Amino acid sequence: MRSTAGVAESVAAQTLATPFNFFSSGLRQKVDQLMDILYAGGVNNPMDSIEQISYLLFLRLLTEKDELLAGLDKKYERIFSGKWSRYAWGNFVTLTGDNLFNAVRDAIESFHELPRLSETGKLLFSRATLKIYDRPTLRAVIQGIHQLDLSAHDGRDLKGDMYEYLLSKLSASGTNGQFRTPRHIIDLIVALVNPKPSQRICDPACGTAGFLISTFTHILRQHTKPADLRRGLVDGAMLKPAQWKFLEEQAFTGFDNDANMVKISILNLYLHQLEKAQVSMLNPLTTGFGGAYPGKMFDCIVANPPFAGKVQDESILGDLNYKLNTRATELLFLKWFIDHLAPNGRAGVIVPSGVLFGSTKAATSLRELLLTQCDLQAVISLPSGVFKPYSGVGTAALIFQKGKPTASVWFYDLTADGFSFSDTRAPIDANDIPDVLAKWPNREEGANSYRVPIEKIRENDWSLAAGRYKPMTAEAVTHDKPADILGDVLTLENEIIRRGTALLAQLGENK
Repeated sequence: MRSTAGVAESVAAQTLATPFNFFSSGLRQKVDQLMDILYAGGVNNPMDSIEQISYLLFLRLLTEKDELLAGLDKKYERIFSGKWSRYAWGNFVTLTGDNLFNAVRDAIESFHELPRLSETGKLLFSRATLKIYDRPTLRAVIQGIHQLDLSAHDGRDLKGDMYEYLLSKLSASGTNGQFRTPRHIIDLIVALVNPKPSQRICDPACGTAGFLISTFTHILRQHTKPADLRRGLVDGAMLKPAQWKFLEEQAFTGFDNDANMVKISILNLYLHQLEKAQVSMLNPLTTGFGGAYPGKMFDCIVANPPFAGKVQDESILGDLNYKLNTRATELLFLKWFIDHLAPNGRAGVIVPSGVLFGSTKAATSLRELLLTQCDLQAVISLPSGVFKPYSGVGTAALIFQKGKPTASVWFYDLTADGFSFSDTRAPIDANDIPDVLAKWPNREEGANSYRVPIEKIRENDWSLAAGRYKPMTAEAVTHDKPADILGDVLTLENEIIRRGTALLAQLGENK
């Protein structure tokens, strides 16, 4: 196994509560400039622009990673050697004109030959090609990517955020239920689920693989020596060889029904040494796998599936929709999560708020199923602005474990996540995430958190609407004792009489 594993995260250990993100880094404007350059250069389709920038960004980052690993481990087999040596990023920076075009085109058209690439990757990249035909435009984009500062800042890995920001340039992004999950929210959910190195982990709507990569990083962090963590190194050095092999080859599974998302996911995973992760292009709601439903089971499921849209009745897997009778993707995905968790398996998933209190028969039945077949350990309400600038939809994170019924649910109202709720999502001081993590082990109650017994939830038609159960707090008012009040009244009355008598006496003397 590779002793240099986790080097991509070695610059600094990621911190859940760090008030820094892609939008506040200044990189957003530079990506927008690259998109403008491509548009002016004849690449008018946003998806083509996203694809081309992703390819070029991948070549740069893969070259940098290859050089770093080679410098740390003499036994490391370099990717950019032999035929691939001419595809190293530094070669492109010095070229112009046809020489640049031909070199970059050859590199992209060779993606399917990358060492250790999965079969899905080979298939999807078999037709990959360069679509930036204007030579000056290509050079401008190459130079622009070369000048991007993608080093970690305050423990934040901006590379994945950049991939995800590219998706927002699609006109459909955010309107069909697809929008990026903020990195710190992903990290929070993964920390609460706490996956282990020997577990099978799945994201059935993986997008750019943000949840899978965060899970991998979490496992590495949990198995890095404390002294190394304090130095900002996350290398998973305490993992055993068999655990490494399982992590790299069997632990991670991802699905997405968008070929472009799967390609970006594969590139992102490749950069994080998970090139053998099992990423497939399919819709899990309509496509079975591994034999009879539910097929393959998982120890951990972490996901933020599409919220909007409805699936055609005839396309939905019959066993998935048995007795549920719904076309709503958010309900079908939650049912899929329950069905595909192995016994004692844990899940951390994001759902729209409507799932918590929807009054339809399907929504009510699904909540009952969740609470009786699983231990719903937490409902964490997320701020409605957490997905800005893509969406203002209200959401919640559900943390649950399959195998025993729920006894009580821990509710937490997360009102601040370290960023403003404007479209810029600027860093601010207010942040409830550290409090969530501190209270989580014992499910402590506080100003933002409380526990609700299952009996009360059952009485309310299995509703998980947090506001219905939130304790009412009244300010304590201290009243004086009645005897003291009466004494004060008598004293005041005597004073009035005294002053009245004195006034009358004074009037009599004046006469």
